[in-house]
Formats: sequence, C-alpha cells, structure tokens
Amino acid sequence: MSSAQIEIQIIASLVAVACALPGVFLVLRRMAMMSDAISHTVLLGIVIAFFMTKSITSPLLLIGAALMGVITVSLVELLNRTGLVREDAAIGLVFPAIFSIAVILISRFAGDVHLDTDAVLLGELAFAPFNRVKLFGLDFGPEALYTSGGILMLNLIFVIVFYKELKLATFDPALAAALGFLPTVLHYALMTLVSLTAVGSFDAVGSVLVVAFMIAPPAAAYLLTDRLSRMLIYSALIGIFSALSGYWLAYLLDASIAGSMATMTGASFLLSYLLAPERGLFAQARRRQNQRIEFALTMLTMHIANHTAAQEAEIENEVIHLNEHLKWTPQFAMEIVGIAERTGLVLQREGLLSLTEGGLKRANQEFSS
Repeated sequence: MSSAQIEIQIIASLVAVACALPGVFLVLRRMAMMSDAISHTVLLGIVIAFFMTKSITSPLLLIGAALMGVITVSLVELLNRTGLVREDAAIGLVFPAIFSIAVILISRFAGDVHLDTDAVLLGELAFAPFNRVKLFGLDFGPEALYTSGGILMLNLIFVIVFYKELKLATFDPALAAALGFLPTVLHYALMTLVSLTAVGSFDAVGSVLVVAFMIAPPAAAYLLTDRLSRMLIYSALIGIFSALSGYWLAYLLDASIAGSMATMTGASFLLSYLLAPERGLFAQARRRQNQRIEFALTMLTMHIANHTAAQEAEIENEVIHLNEHLKWTPQFAMEIVGIAERTGLVLQREGLLSLTEGGLKRANQEFSS
C-alpha cells in the first residue's frame, strides 16, 4: 500500500468522524436535511468572500461559508415560525434559492476561476495527497490532513465542553432554557460548526460525501443504542468503517472514491436497519412473531380451561378441532400445541389436550385480569 493510499484513508476517516459528531445532534433534533441545505448554501458565502478577496485560499472564504450557513438556518426558522409552511418546506424553499444564486454568480463572473460547482459537490479524494504543506523545504503531508484534523478537533472540543448543555437542549429545550443554558445560542453554534465542517471538507470529499458522513453513520448508530455517549462513539466508528471500506470498494471497482464511500455509509445504515438488536427490522419481526405466539398460547390455555369441566370437553379440547373453534389454520394450531407442550403448558393424550399446573395458572391469571 502506497503512502498516497494511506493518506487518502486517513483524511477520509478524519472527515467521517468530524462530520459524524455534529451529525448526531442533527439526527436527534430531526434536522437531517439541514445538513444538505447548509452544504449547498455555503457556496454563496464562498463566492461572496472570493469576490471580496480575489483569492481562493483566503481564510475569509471559510468565514463567509460559516456565516451563510447561519443565515440559511435563520431564514428557515423565520419561515417556519410564520406557521405558513413547515420546516421541511422551508428548507426546500431556502436552499435552492441561495444555491442557485451562487451558481449564477459563478457562471457569470467567475467562469475562468477554479471555483466550480462540480468540484464543490463531488470533490475528489484521489487528488488530496497532491496538495501538500511544505515549510523550509520539508514536506509535512497533505493540506487536507491538517484541515480535516483541525475541524475534527474543533468539533470534538465543542462536544466535550458543552456535552451536558447539548444533551439537555436536544432532548428538552424548554428545560434547558429554564435552567439558563441558552439553547438558542447552542443551536446556532452547532449550525456554525456544521457550516465549518461542510466547507472545510469540500475540497477533499465534496458536499455529497459530507452529507452522507453527517447523516448516515449517526442514523445507523441511533438504531443501535439509546445512550447519547454511545451514539457518538458508534457513529464515529461507523463513519471510519464506511470511509475505509468505501476506499477499497472504489479500488476494486475502479470507481469514484467519494461515491463508493457514500455507498458504504448507505450499506452500513442498511445493516443497522436490518440487524439492530432492538430496533432492527428483523428484531421487530421476531418480536411481533413472539407476541403472536404468546397471545396464541394464552388463548389456548384459556380455551382448554374454559371447556375442561364442560360436557363437550372431549370435542372442544381435541387438537383436530382447534382450528374450527379458535379460527386457526391446522398448521398454526399444530405449531402452537407443539410450543405449548414444549413449554409445559399442556399435555396431549390421544389427541385430547389438558392443562398442566403451569398452564392452569396462566389461564387463571388471564381470567382474573
């Protein structure tokens, strides 16, 4: 494995973790689409800052992008507070308008400058190792390595320092306001971090992968745990896994690195969606099946108990008549009887069912309730 391959994977992993940390709070606040909006609208901030500085390397581009991200959030909330449109509609109104303005300005006034929408949207990790930091004739590695590492440290420090405040403001903003935690200030600080993270990752990975890293790993982690601390850790690990596996998928298929990594974030979410121990699709199906069986066992014990002393007991409690009296299919009736026998609820002698002590206790509990 070459040094360039190692550097690409390290940069992608740093970007993945940097995006996952604020992404957790976006997912919990049900603001996932805000990341997509910000990742597009910051382009206008970059364009305006470029027109002011005439330089694509000026730090003012980062500041302009962050401010435009905050403006985007403010406009969305302003529309939402009117009560005339919902938040999703407000996002759909604001971000295309701002993004289209940026595209028009670039195509009209910056056509001869290396500042194009394709580069911003798609990015290209394969080129990241070529843009290097050199001081005093020494090579200190790719510039994207320091950019992504710096953003990661900023996000990590913010989450650690304001962890309790973020947790309370996310789950109970009214209580946070009552306790003087200024949830509105925290909200805009978080949106500013999202903007900085998005624009800081553009050059290396593009906005498509930024959105994928910011939403898919936290969404997958949300299915795996109910604890915020674990969700942060799981989302970071899922992001790293998606970055590394996506790189090697691109290597094997000779495909886009950013596209392959975004694909793996989707695959990671799909695995969590299917296999999560509590919220996964298979777990839910298994739980529904168990509930169906438990309900059927209760019906069976109550049916046998209700007809044990009756004159028609021999008919009512025969296995072959269960499907008729309980409206079950013959296959399901045999399945439930087998489970009831294995769990010690009923006994079967010559096709006639009777309750064990455990089965009678279960039936009596249902009758008394």
